[in-house]
Amino acid sequence: MYDTIIIGAGMSGLAAGIRLAYFDQSVCILERHYTIGGLNSFYRLRGRDYDVGLHAITNFTPKGTKKGPLARMLRQLRFRWDDFALSPQIGSSIAFPDVELKFGNGIDLLHSEISKAFPEQVSKFNALLRKIVDYDDLDQDTFDLSARQIVGETITDPLLVEMLFCPLMWYGNAREEDMDFGQFCIMFRSIFMEGLARPFAGVRLILKNLVRRFRELGGQLKLRAGVSKIHVEDGHASGVVLDDGTEIQGKRILSSAGWIETMRLCDNIDRLSDAEAGRMSFTESIAVLDTKPQSLDHDRTIVFYNDSEKFHWKRSEDLCDPRTGVICSPNNFVYGGFDGDKEELPDGVVRITTIANSEKWAQLPQEQYELEKIKWYDRTIESAVRFMPDFRGHIIDYDMFTPNTIRRYTWHDNGAVYGAPKKQLDGTTPIDNLFVCGTDQGFVGIIGTLISGISMANQHCLR
Repeated sequence: MYDTIIIGAGMSGLAAGIRLAYFDQSVCILERHYTIGGLNSFYRLRGRDYDVGLHAITNFTPKGTKKGPLARMLRQLRFRWDDFALSPQIGSSIAFPDVELKFGNGIDLLHSEISKAFPEQVSKFNALLRKIVDYDDLDQDTFDLSARQIVGETITDPLLVEMLFCPLMWYGNAREEDMDFGQFCIMFRSIFMEGLARPFAGVRLILKNLVRRFRELGGQLKLRAGVSKIHVEDGHASGVVLDDGTEIQGKRILSSAGWIETMRLCDNIDRLSDAEAGRMSFTESIAVLDTKPQSLDHDRTIVFYNDSEKFHWKRSEDLCDPRTGVICSPNNFVYGGFDGDKEELPDGVVRITTIANSEKWAQLPQEQYELEKIKWYDRTIESAVRFMPDFRGHIIDYDMFTPNTIRRYTWHDNGAVYGAPKKQLDGTTPIDNLFVCGTDQGFVGIIGTLISGISMANQHCLR
């Protein structure tokens, strides 16, 4: 009998496990996959390492900062700032036709760019900043309000509204077309008011440190141990049944599998409609280059692009929607070596993310699936080079993953990267000792999901 069973060895599950193990709880993390990390995992192909989900870590603040999600996460998990070796971005941008807004870590550069491109909106933008600073992250009533309505009542230039939404939706919005105001505020702070960073070694370093700490504290991690059922009697979960029939008992269960996916595991409760699942999924095209992006005059870390004045945020009708996307250049962070010299990744890399239709990708026969990947890889690259120098003549290796890949790593319905549109901020379920953490609790991004695991462990398993 474990004190807590955790379903899923993603960031939130690992963080919750560490937090509980610090207080001498017996904890078992169960992961269906053969590796850890969920969406934020990694793989090796033709001698090269690829991150599955990591573009950049949001919520970055410099070493020594005492406030904010990053500092809170480090305190709660008892890590040092140096354990994550985060290198800040060089600088990113939002690129629409005829207008580009650059931004860096902290609000100053974005504020300056808005002052130049939209001078009549500066006072209105300042008013929006005040609303964002005053927002309470755990206020469920305010969280669910329409962000488009609130922002549109404050910012009166439609183009600026669309440009502000673009990065925030791309990096953390499960709803189509609109966004919960709470999610808007959380993402605005994490991207524009705090910032972006990346470990030189990618997501592996973070996962390695989390797993090592969890095991040092006596936690048990079981891979290839998918949960097929959660036993429920009289509104109380008594344990889980694994895919191989093994039964494990626990006093409480914390699931990072997703709200709908978790409810589907429970016996003796009403099933949720599949329509409640998220629909936003993506493809990612990765190009390995024989040169660094900066040598091609591309120094932006992330470019969020859109090819018209109206931002398109809805599941694609076709396999992909190349009208909008994200260009990430992992080379364009300020990596610092231990000897003070600048470190560099071995290859130049460009990653391009595009909205996809998970249902259509899932229906393809294998041979057609491979052909469509090649076709849409080319179309994705073609759309991206409208917003950066053309690098196609420098590609020496490539890969592409689709919603099928995301589904395989996360088990989320529809390969929904940001989970279901409806978030459960308090983590509770109809089962009195079953709780959710991670994306469907409401915090996204690597730091956000770590904080989610910590918060749900503190609130439901340590009190």
